[in-house]
Order: sequence, then C-alpha cells, then structure tokens
Amino acid sequence: MRPPGNDALTDFDRLEFTAHGRSAPVYRLGTGPAVVVMSEMPGITPRVADFARAVAALGCTAVVPHLFGRDGHDPRASRVPAAGFAASAVRAMVPACISSEFTVLATDRSSPIVTWLRALAAEEHERCGGPGVGAIGMCFTGGFALAMAADDRLIAPVLSQPSLPFAVTPSRVRSIDVDTDDLRTVENRCARGDLRVLGLRFQGDRMSPSGRFAWLKERLGDAFTAVELPDASANPDAPGPPHSVLTEGLIDRPGEPTREALDQVLAFFRERLLPG
Repeated sequence: MRPPGNDALTDFDRLEFTAHGRSAPVYRLGTGPAVVVMSEMPGITPRVADFARAVAALGCTAVVPHLFGRDGHDPRASRVPAAGFAASAVRAMVPACISSEFTVLATDRSSPIVTWLRALAAEEHERCGGPGVGAIGMCFTGGFALAMAADDRLIAPVLSQPSLPFAVTPSRVRSIDVDTDDLRTVENRCARGDLRVLGLRFQGDRMSPSGRFAWLKERLGDAFTAVELPDASANPDAPGPPHSVLTEGLIDRPGEPTREALDQVLAFFRERLLPG
C-alpha cells in the first residue's frame, strides 16, 4: 500500500462537466477508449486515483468524476488512520445519503445522478472513440455501473463491492440500486450476448452481501462473473473489515489474490475496449 499522504492529482487534466442541471469537476488521464471510474466513500482518495492510473496505463482514458468528498484527500494521513478514514467517510456519506442525487434505501430505483453519469459517458465516448465505454463503481457507487449499462455505449461494467441499497432487510439484500426498466434492458443485453458484467467482493463483506451476487447471477446468468475473495486476502493495514477490493484492501504484489482481482478487471477492460 502506498504511504499515507494527499494526492494533488496534478497528472490528471481537470475539467468541468455540465449536464441535466448538474456541474462538477471531472479528472481525465490517458488516451484511448474511456473508462468512467466512480469512487467509493469517502471520495477520490489516492488509492482510487492509483486505480485510475492503472486504467490509463492499460491504454484507456480514465475519467474520474467528483461525486462526493475531498478530491485527492488521504484520510489515512491522520494521526489515527482508521479514525481519520471513518471521519472522512462520515463527512462524505451524510450529505450523499440526504442528497436527492442518491438512492440509498429504495429498491428497484436508479440514483438520479446516473442520468448525469450516462451523459458523461456519452460525451467521453464521442471524444475518445473506440467500441464503447467502460465503467467501474465501488461500494456506494457500485450499482451505478450496472445502471449505466442500460445505454448500449456502456460495454464493460464492473461492480466492486456494490453496497446499495443498504442491506437492512432481506429484500434489499436481493436487489441493487437499478431501475426496473433499466435492469430489464441490461438483462436483455446479457441474454443477447451483447454485455458481460464483472463483480467483486470479499466473502465476509456485510455491506456488499453474498445474496446480492447470487441474485445478480440469477438475473444475468452466465454474463455475470462474480469474483469473491477470502477475507484473509485483504490488506491487513486497511481500515475496518475487508471491503474495498481494488483500493484500501489491495495488496499490490504478484500472487496476491487482490492483485489477481485487479489484473482481472484490467484484462476485462482490455478485452472489451481494446480488441486486437
């Protein structure tokens, strides 16, 4: 894991993207087909930025929208890293949970911000070219990548520890924050062979429960590939229980299960977006 410290994101180009009445910063790095990288709580941390850099190194354009939190801030840089991470997550999560842009409890509903994200993906596809767009959501944004796949331009969705709706009841465990009509469109794309979906989680993660992946497998069939890692494979220095597969929980060394999961995600983007 990289040492604690804020990331100025100076290697990214920063622009303002406006659509559907929402305007927010977007960070871009690389060339080639676009991959929209949606951060987990508490925001675009240095480890989220490092994942975006890996996407850019692959030969794609990493597109990282500001959704919440402080861009580039490292909560682990506090005197007590776990406490700093928790405090930063709470500061980011409370406004998001009460915002009309996010759906955190309701089932069969896409968060309204997905409309803005689809517009961003469409513009980036026009700008970057290629066969389509990739997207990855993490934790709070995990289901956004699936909802975005109701648009045919989205051809490589990755769901890393998708956590919405919060699994407070059995019905919310066997669901995801995607509108019923959007999910039907995604199911039809999967059935036709037009779409494949990759999901990742740690086996003991209660925020992203196993029942959600089992339900996605029922709905999407063989088009859904579930990568479920033993909790013991998570970085022991990560704050809290095993959760963030590709960022806080990553042990970036060859042979480590989390590194193999990262390589699988990058291979998925390569296969779908960089044919030949």
